[in-house]
Amino acid sequence: MPLIEIKEVTKDYPLGKTTVHALRGVSLTVEKGEFFSIVGPSGSGKTTLLNLIGCIDKPTSGDVIIDGQDVSSLNDKELTNMRLHKVGFIFQTFNLIPVLNVRENVEFPLLLMKDKSGLSRQEIKERVEKLIENVGLKDFITHKPAELSGGQRQRVAIARALVTNPAIVLADEPTANLDSETGEIILSIMRHLNETQQTTFIFSTHNPDVLKYAKRIVRLKDGKIIGEE
Repeated sequence: MPLIEIKEVTKDYPLGKTTVHALRGVSLTVEKGEFFSIVGPSGSGKTTLLNLIGCIDKPTSGDVIIDGQDVSSLNDKELTNMRLHKVGFIFQTFNLIPVLNVRENVEFPLLLMKDKSGLSRQEIKERVEKLIENVGLKDFITHKPAELSGGQRQRVAIARALVTNPAIVLADEPTANLDSETGEIILSIMRHLNETQQTTFIFSTHNPDVLKYAKRIVRLKDGKIIGEE
């Protein structure tokens, strides 16, 4: 069974007196362990599709099935649990908490889970420190976001996304605010974690230079899939 199934999904948004058709009958499947890119120009529907997969939004019509569950049938509490336990998010703006240091930012999702993580304080500490080491920030563990470069902040965001051991990590334009060299380093880290941990990565981009890292590419335009490779 695929990890993600998108079946004839549409998504409409009201904009004044008009309606924006963000997605128009999109269907695709994603298997566990894929390193998958959604490509298209601004306004093509990339972010909308990620938001549906990440249970941030619901489709206007069609089905979004994550790990065997149709998200349209879930209530708000169940959607929150889905996001917390099965999905990690990496944003182009990093979305780190300024007053927390690297360790605290990475640890934060586990604190939101309270006792549901099943981890002791020592296990949480070890997992957080291992992830920070994996993304190359061992020497910056007590630094706050303002003391880090853009690339370092994105590495913190990657570690934070992975700390709950999610089945899926969604990255919306993860290299958009980085220079090309730093962007390639970030994608290399993501690809390595995908290969070593079998975490499913789905990232959106309009930058053709990053596509050499993707194992599979779906192209969107005007809310429709126009190609796959």
